[in-house]
Amino acid sequence: MSTGYIPNKMKRVASYHNKAFCGQFSETGNIFLTACQDQFLRVYDTENGKFKKRKKVAARDVGWSIVDTAFSPDGNFVIYSSWSEFIHMFNIYGEQETHMALDLRPADRRFCLFSLKFSNDNKEILGGANDGCIYVYDREVADRTLRINAHEDDVNCVTFADQSSHILYSGGDDGLVKVWDRRMLSELNPKPVGVLAGHCDGITHIDSKGDARYLISNCKDQTIKLWDVRHLSNEAAQEQTRHATASQNWDYRWQSIPRRSRPKQSLPGDSSVMTYRGHCVLHTLVRSYFSPLYSTGQRYIVSGCATGSLVVYDVLTGKKVARYKEHRSCLRDVAWHPTENTIMSTSWDGSIGCWQYQGGNPDLDDSPDMLAAKMDAKETSRPRRSLRLRNNRRGFFS
Repeated sequence: MSTGYIPNKMKRVASYHNKAFCGQFSETGNIFLTACQDQFLRVYDTENGKFKKRKKVAARDVGWSIVDTAFSPDGNFVIYSSWSEFIHMFNIYGEQETHMALDLRPADRRFCLFSLKFSNDNKEILGGANDGCIYVYDREVADRTLRINAHEDDVNCVTFADQSSHILYSGGDDGLVKVWDRRMLSELNPKPVGVLAGHCDGITHIDSKGDARYLISNCKDQTIKLWDVRHLSNEAAQEQTRHATASQNWDYRWQSIPRRSRPKQSLPGDSSVMTYRGHCVLHTLVRSYFSPLYSTGQRYIVSGCATGSLVVYDVLTGKKVARYKEHRSCLRDVAWHPTENTIMSTSWDGSIGCWQYQGGNPDLDDSPDMLAAKMDAKETSRPRRSLRLRNNRRGFFS
């Protein structure tokens, strides 16, 4: 698909009275799921171009908001997380609702799983949490089987590298992306098989290309980076990232972006393949994804933006090829249909947008600095201080 046919016109298909946090298609694209701060999950039938509400599910044990959701590989179940010691799971199909709580048994009761994924064999659930740990829940034994000390700060995102579910990636507020082998995970020796360094602030989201080689990471340093896991970072590069991240003392949830937090040059030892600039990461864990293989050949990266814009980059050139603004507030999540030329956008203005191509040229206005200047620093969320910021504050006032 050429850049001339990127979806560019939005139709508002759903509106809520609270912030919408998550919006994702099932693997087949026949179901679309949203999660909102009003503590409801809504399941829509999207088969053959429809957008019809199938069911509305009241979430359980919600603190602040539902923060992440995931479909089971067979498309029959949904899991979701919040500020809670439990993952919750419910069924999509069937007249009788099944709603289960899966206990992760964390050490700290002030606990949130910021990211979660099903393994491809449907047997395990992978999660990353605010205690710096990666969790593995085994569905067959109905218990948490692993708790790995993975990062020096919050683990904001986790995902599997490919359908084998043997290799997984994690990204944290320590600025590092880590590569793990599920077959070698051990609580006694939590050692990754590799580390990717080059960002200078916390990672908000990661997405795998699905080939166990390439992945992208979105970051509070206002960049997306493309990585090749065959080119890992050495210890010196990791230390550069640790130092750069530790020196950050701004809070992205409610403060404007400091100029020094928007680096123009790469950190020494940065092993990323490409860096993409032109979107804003503020207020929440803004997400970005590869475009689908079937319709685009994964040629693009589609990203949310704190300005409410939908942003699209060309993977190979690094250029921003489209930017469209229809939402009035932060665009937290985006989803490109797996087989159709449709993008769904999920915004903090409480609306769900359906984007399709209707002719015209891409809007490429606004540099990263101009975007930052336009941000309203008054838009705030509930305080969720990372371990690093929390410890810095404690040291400052002690």
